[in-house]
Amino acid sequence: MQKFTKTFKQLTKKDVNIAGGKGASLGEMTKFGFHVPPGFVILAPAFDYFLEKGDILADIEAQLKKIDYDDINSVDRYSNVIRDVIADTHISKDLEKTIVDSFKKLTKPHPDSLLRKERGVGSSPLRRGRLGGGLVAVRSSATAEDSDIASWAGELESYLNTTEKTLLANIKKCWSSLFTPRAIFYRKEKKLHDSHVSVAVVVQEMVESEISGITFTVHPVTQDKNQMIIEAGWGLGESIVSGAITPDSYVINKKDFLIIDINISKQERKIVRDLKKGTKWTSVPKPDQEKQILDGSRIVELAKICSSIEKHYKKPQDIEWAYRAGKFYITQSRPITTL
Repeated sequence: MQKFTKTFKQLTKKDVNIAGGKGASLGEMTKFGFHVPPGFVILAPAFDYFLEKGDILADIEAQLKKIDYDDINSVDRYSNVIRDVIADTHISKDLEKTIVDSFKKLTKPHPDSLLRKERGVGSSPLRRGRLGGGLVAVRSSATAEDSDIASWAGELESYLNTTEKTLLANIKKCWSSLFTPRAIFYRKEKKLHDSHVSVAVVVQEMVESEISGITFTVHPVTQDKNQMIIEAGWGLGESIVSGAITPDSYVINKKDFLIIDINISKQERKIVRDLKKGTKWTSVPKPDQEKQILDGSRIVELAKICSSIEKHYKKPQDIEWAYRAGKFYITQSRPITTL
């Protein structure tokens, strides 16, 4: 049977065509020793196999042809129809087994887990020695992502704190996010609507982050290549990525790692793990609301990690990171496409 999943260790940046931009980048960074939470990728051929086995490709293409791009209601209507078709189609037993087996291998307790290493302790029954207690983040990774003609970042969907019970449904949601109204418009705008764009799905061990954020290795506003900007917020990173909070921001000189500027924002709420709904908003404790989120030494430590990633890729990077129990984890890196 065709191989439908690969671990990050089995992938490099050359695998964009099967693992998407996100999956290929996580594989590349894992291979070169960056601190990436472990995971695997459900490869793009798995999505194509799902469409073929479910016999729904012709139906999807027929719905896309009905779209009137000048009418937002038309785009919404056919987007919903396509996403419903995907949600209602069963994943074939062989593919389901491959995915679930890979998930179990990733989330089972093992002696060399990252959390045990970082704390130097045995695994507790509650935490099972894992970063996120057996939970994963499920993220779409389009095969056209971060190419010269298109950046799908922000067009496709992610599902945090996914359990074995919600795994398959969330994977199908990631697959179908190739057909959200935004993604449909984006494909049309980039003249990709007649070309085959597939989607891989990244399944990555969840970091239950205390702090998370984004680093731009070139200042995105001034476009100064000697400066990088780090944005940091309490809790999980979705609050920053979605623009729901205003994060702290720190500007660093890349030549000597001196901190040039610090902007502290008041953060009254944060996104945290919720066992029932995946995530939820909760209040930030009063003493932390106006506190500088990353201190100077952590800012410099993170800046050096992000500078190394930029040097590896030889181009400016937009990097997502998480901080937990004294360690930084890199959850994504992609080229900055707006410079």
